[in-house]
Amino acid sequence: MRRFEDFAPGDVYRSSIGRTVTETDNLLFTTLAMNTNELHFNDVAAAATEWERPLVNSTFTLALVLGLSVTDTTQAGGVNVGWTEIRLPKPVFVGDTLWAETEVTSVRESRSRPDQGIVAVRTRGLNQRGEVVCEFARSFLVPKAENAGSGFPGTSEPWRV
Repeated sequence: MRRFEDFAPGDVYRSSIGRTVTETDNLLFTTLAMNTNELHFNDVAAAATEWERPLVNSTFTLALVLGLSVTDTTQAGGVNVGWTEIRLPKPVFVGDTLWAETEVTSVRESRSRPDQGIVAVRTRGLNQRGEVVCEFARSFLVPKAENAGSGFPGTSEPWRV
């Protein structure tokens, strides 16, 4: 898990795993978000568009790409403080597999929280064809190394096997 001191402008992180979008993902997310745009769940309506099939809900795409970046950015307990410049240049369809690529754009100490720093990044989601399907910039608080616990509880109990 990266702490504040582990980030430097220009660092690039690429997700170690990809994630294939399923029909269940799209339908469940669309329903939970109460999005009634039929292009996400009505095959007949979607067939009349230039894509001729349902589009994956764009906010699911954003959430998935962010999630794919967490291991490299905010897994140590980072908290988002801002989002800017969200772009969705290509559509995502059921069956597409996405990966995330993140570049650190700035790093600074937090003025209001001395035990944390603020990291700014830009992240993009790539599909299996190498097309950029989502891009965004965000900033987040992240703990400094001296103030971060490991999260693992540890034990004094002896092994019994």
